[in-house]
Amino acid sequence: MTAEPRDLVDDTAPTDPHLWLEDVEGAAALGWVRERNDAAHRALGGERLAATEAALLEVLDSDDRIPAVSRIGDHLYNFWRDAAHPRGLWRRTTPESYRTQDPAWETVLDLDALAAAEQTSWVWHGAGVLRPTPAQLAAGEPWRRALVDLSPGGSDADVTRELDLVDLRFVPPEEGGFERPLAKGGLGWVDADTVYAYTDLGPGSLTTSGYPRVVKLWRRGTALDDAPVVFEAAEQDLSVSAGRSRTPGFERDVVRRGLAFYRSETYLVDDVGTPDQRLTKIDVPDSADVGFHREWILVELREDWDVGGRTYAAGSLLATTVDAFQAGSRDLTVLFAPTASTSLVGATWTRHHLVVNVLDDVKNAVHVLTPPEPADPGARWARSDLAVGGGLLTVGVRAVSAIDSDDVWVTTTGYLTPSTLALATVVGPLGEPREPEPLKAAPAFFESEGLVVDQHFATSDDGTRVPYFVVGREDLVRPADATTPGSAPTLLYGYGGFEISLLPGYSGTVGRAWLARGGVYVVANVRGGGEYGPGWHQAALREKRHRAYEDFAAVARDVVARGITTPAHLGAQGGSNGGLLAGNMLTRYPDLFGAVVVQVPLLDMRRYSRLLAGASWTAEYGDPDVAEDWEFLRTFSPYHQFDGDREHPPVLFTTSTKDDRVHPGHARKMAALMLAAGQDVTYYENVEGGHGGAADNAQAAHMAALAWTFLAERLG
Repeated sequence: MTAEPRDLVDDTAPTDPHLWLEDVEGAAALGWVRERNDAAHRALGGERLAATEAALLEVLDSDDRIPAVSRIGDHLYNFWRDAAHPRGLWRRTTPESYRTQDPAWETVLDLDALAAAEQTSWVWHGAGVLRPTPAQLAAGEPWRRALVDLSPGGSDADVTRELDLVDLRFVPPEEGGFERPLAKGGLGWVDADTVYAYTDLGPGSLTTSGYPRVVKLWRRGTALDDAPVVFEAAEQDLSVSAGRSRTPGFERDVVRRGLAFYRSETYLVDDVGTPDQRLTKIDVPDSADVGFHREWILVELREDWDVGGRTYAAGSLLATTVDAFQAGSRDLTVLFAPTASTSLVGATWTRHHLVVNVLDDVKNAVHVLTPPEPADPGARWARSDLAVGGGLLTVGVRAVSAIDSDDVWVTTTGYLTPSTLALATVVGPLGEPREPEPLKAAPAFFESEGLVVDQHFATSDDGTRVPYFVVGREDLVRPADATTPGSAPTLLYGYGGFEISLLPGYSGTVGRAWLARGGVYVVANVRGGGEYGPGWHQAALREKRHRAYEDFAAVARDVVARGITTPAHLGAQGGSNGGLLAGNMLTRYPDLFGAVVVQVPLLDMRRYSRLLAGASWTAEYGDPDVAEDWEFLRTFSPYHQFDGDREHPPVLFTTSTKDDRVHPGHARKMAALMLAAGQDVTYYENVEGGHGGAADNAQAAHMAALAWTFLAERLG
């Protein structure tokens, strides 16, 4: 079927007077940045900023934080930053030592030493370790080969190097080691001498979003240019990647073709890299997620699916065997079906069980599903519960190993409840329930006595109930007389996009900088997020984006109506897509807020798709180069909706020169536009840090302290 023609926007529109600020490293633009940074420090610097920064850095560098670990062979690996190691250590210990109060850590890679030796501000992006074959494990061979990703300054673009986990050294290319130059992409293990490579291979090898579109099978000792192509996506696609599952007896090669955010195709590859290579597409909706475990295939739906004489609802989790599905059977078992209040957070496989995490009105419940024996795949999956969590807490469950263990890591956290880590053994409904074994507990970083957490619901413009959490002193958040206006300095935080849920979690920095000083903290679960599944996300896509902003405004009004605060004492904050939300609060609802913090934001929705990774987000927002899309995009483009004759609340913009995901030009241009109109604008740009805004704990503490100081001064 041929798509209807779409009119393109006429590019003869008036020239943007601040376009020069999009020149990221340009001398004039960086000169402007330095001037604004100096002005920000003059405005916010002093004892309050210094004290806040020191308090936050103490939290971020604390040795009492829980070291998050992953099991690799006989060791538990952890990446750790502290005052002595601002760039960080990749380190390991034994499970027995980890259980002690003071584990004995062995350094695997010291990023500070590496950065000093190579004069590059390396930032950790992760590592992939090759699992030895069953024969190698039986012979006692170690887990030796790792592919380490490192970014200069924290940008999304990174390099990959092969690290020997026994000799603790990088294997140089002249010795056959794998090394990928700086680019967006990656390498993934196939076997000890082969990797999948998806990266910048020269002209024509990237999508319009700047991500790789070609997957190659790269063998050790050969040139990457000569490696055979496994898959080539279209230039207008989002990206492509590949990997091999190494579960013994169920090895599979899988290619993922990203068409757009939340739309992809999955292919199984047989006889990879040979003349007989075959790719078989998994026949599911391209909005669905597909996963494999041993003989099973899981399909998570984002849209209703009519197949096999049945309709499966969006948000459902379905299962069958790979063999049956590939043979054409569409007799699928529904493992989870959403209700009006429930959604699927995620699912993690252990060796014998599937652990399913569910939200019910943004509160967790965890279930254990046990599949039938392979000889009887049509039998019912057994179900039991994992007794963890409860109340306004967030529970995370992660398998220790999906290949050879039924243990899971269980983390529990809440706004006033420091995080804990436990180890639980998952059992089926006929097994003896086992209490999780507590392993680690984070300390309290602020005094919580007298503080409470409440969940409320606001009513948006179209009648939708929007949940939100309120944290603060009981006398402030539960006033005796709601008809009397409160004056508590209150911060309302939101995101509202890309199906990302905002769940309760302990933050020592929020506690120290805001709650312990008498501030109230509010988190809004607006549409665009994933708190109620894919429908909640889709309700604010493209031309419906305004609903996310109406939801946030409704929460702001509800907080005031409850007598907690007034608009003059209410702040709004968001970053990235949440920065677009905060920018819309600034331009659409300036009367609702006394101050706004806008971090690493999108703001110019006319040019966003032409800047860095922006083209990858057109499914979320729309395509500004198409006339009919621009008609609704301009309504939530803060850069175009700003009215210089209208009074706006004081605003702080923060971004990073090294952000190669959301262009720093968004924040620069919006700040320049508002400054030219005489508005109260503070601007700060970190020279590195990527989209996260900071490359180490000291930078993170400084950036956060600027925001908290700004809010404290503007909101009283």
